Amino acid sequence: MAQFQFPVTGTAKQEVLEQLQALRGEDANWREGRTWSLVYYGGEEIADLTRQAYQLFSQENGLNPGAFPSLRQMETEVVSMTADLLGGSPGTAGNMTSGGTESILMAVKTARDHARATRPEISQPELLLPVTAHPAFSKAAAYFDIKPVYIPLTEEYRADVSAARQLINENTILLAGSAPAYPHGVIDPIAELAALALRHQLPFHVDACLGGFMLPFLKDTGEPIPDFDFRVPGVTSMSADLHKYGYAAKGASVVLYREDEYRQHQFYVRSDWPGGLFASPTMAGTRPGGAIAAAWAVLRALGRDGYSRLADTTLQITRRLQAALASVPELYILGNPRMSVFAVGSEVLNLYAVADELERRGWHMDRQHLPPSLHFMVTPAHRESVDIFIIDLHQAIEQVQRHPEAYTAGSTAMYGMVGSLPDPALAHGFMRDYLSSMTRRRQETE
Repeated sequence: MAQFQFPVTGTAKQEVLEQLQALRGEDANWREGRTWSLVYYGGEEIADLTRQAYQLFSQENGLNPGAFPSLRQMETEVVSMTADLLGGSPGTAGNMTSGGTESILMAVKTARDHARATRPEISQPELLLPVTAHPAFSKAAAYFDIKPVYIPLTEEYRADVSAARQLINENTILLAGSAPAYPHGVIDPIAELAALALRHQLPFHVDACLGGFMLPFLKDTGEPIPDFDFRVPGVTSMSADLHKYGYAAKGASVVLYREDEYRQHQFYVRSDWPGGLFASPTMAGTRPGGAIAAAWAVLRALGRDGYSRLADTTLQITRRLQAALASVPELYILGNPRMSVFAVGSEVLNLYAVADELERRGWHMDRQHLPPSLHFMVTPAHRESVDIFIIDLHQAIEQVQRHPEAYTAGSTAMYGMVGSLPDPALAHGFMRDYLSSMTRRRQETE
């Protein structure tokens, strides 16, 4: 018998709200900067604006822009402002999506359908992407029957252009790069990859989901950020997440195309459905109006000046954190991260054990592998928490070094087990079982 059954009678509003507050009790503490991922918090003033804007349009549906011209106007303006920020021209076109994964899915689907229209001889299309590219690309490849081909990295954790050149063949339909890649915060050689794509007459997608609303504003403050957007010849499409360093409410992202003619391959249209003519620009049917309104509101409220201030503040916090981490003899920063996302490795420490110990002290840590590392995403919320974190980090390292035998469970055991599996398919099975266990209905114990 399932532990939780559908309620027979309703519960009073106040009681429901109290239950919601109680459920949050074990969630990651992002407001106080004790979470190094997942939530991009620009401060309570911004968060309050997005909440109010979302609430105003929480019941509106972006499925039919004719019914809600307000949403159509706001989405058009959000896309236009993003295109302007990322070096687009008057011909640049795009759409809002639910997040970076959907934006990347759309870019890959568009490339596939473009290839079907212009290169029908291809029976097994291939997507060429760096090893560090977001898994949304390989997810898209799995969904759309495309073969992913992975570009190895240089010692700086950037896509190896020479290797990419050798991997292009007659089946390649899309080349991709990241600005920056999530695992190490390193920007791929976008100009070189774009030139390679242009030479082979291939579309080239820049995944700027993470950096799209940070890198341009760091440029404003004088940081030497290389061109990574539509200013680079050969860049065909881009993705940029508003709900990351755009500080909008989740979920909001933008997918952009240099030319609207190319974007046409993104759309789905059916004219013989009894329910009427059906046309959908993105994956989703129903699209929450609140996410569109919140994104529009925060872009209008902050403007370029506001985002530049936030970017500068975030970069200063990042440098303070990186300097403190670099002073720990057992740690080093991977590659050359250019913004506020980076990873820390170690040749001598069990970093997973250190992360477990830090989580016992109230921090939410992101663990990575290949190589083992801890991942950091910095926002203005970390202004007051960096010094506390460094103190806890030193204590966690000391605890792990004194009692290494104590760390035989938790993430230490999980990562150790997965890392020792000789067949990647075994790891895949492990993760599928894990996902299933997270959503499986609980059963009462007898």
